[in-house]
Amino acid sequence: MENKRRKIHEELEVVQTGFANGVAEGFPLNNDEKQEMIKYAEIAYGQFLDALKCDWRNDPNSMETPRRIAKKYVNEQWAGRYNAPPAITSFPSDGYQGMVLECNIPLTSMCSHHHESILGRVHIAYIPGEGGQVIGLSKLNRLVEHFGRRGAIQEQLTTAIHQAVGKVCEGNIGVAVSIIASHSCVSCRGTGHRGASMVTNELSGVFREKSEVRKEYFDSITMANNLKDSH
Repeated sequence: MENKRRKIHEELEVVQTGFANGVAEGFPLNNDEKQEMIKYAEIAYGQFLDALKCDWRNDPNSMETPRRIAKKYVNEQWAGRYNAPPAITSFPSDGYQGMVLECNIPLTSMCSHHHESILGRVHIAYIPGEGGQVIGLSKLNRLVEHFGRRGAIQEQLTTAIHQAVGKVCEGNIGVAVSIIASHSCVSCRGTGHRGASMVTNELSGVFREKSEVRKEYFDSITMANNLKDSH
């Protein structure tokens, strides 16, 4: 099973191993390897606080901070760099050749540049085509989690999710991915502009080639959001 997962991972990744928005060397890591990483990251973060002249060892609010930060990166914010990709379940489309769209998948990620949060929503659509496959709906959410839980820039994250959906939805004739997100590196530093958001779209196949399919995609997102807002 591990060999199969590793092969799937190699087919899905678009970024060099070791990069913040790629996976770690030796991926996927087992629990012992992750605990070892946490131990060394804890030491390193303590040294980082020392360099900032923070007396964290004697501050009751900070004495556990190096370990908290190390665990947060390995187990949460960068978990996609260390954990195996999700197992993808697919099914015959049974003649369905329309659009499959999931809207407003929650996204939590981290900017590679300043390690500030990226918070937003992801819309994913694909058209299975004749004889194509559809995948379990929750697997789209799991793909977003897998690629989002690492360092990222939104443009590359959009491409990574788009490519992954295209590969796991065998026989598709088009894939569309949109991300709408706010970036703390804009709102909490630099210009400090709150309320700004970034939109990225990656379209392929009939979504790029046919304006009517593209319009259906964006209209369906609007319809879904209007329905959500009315409840």
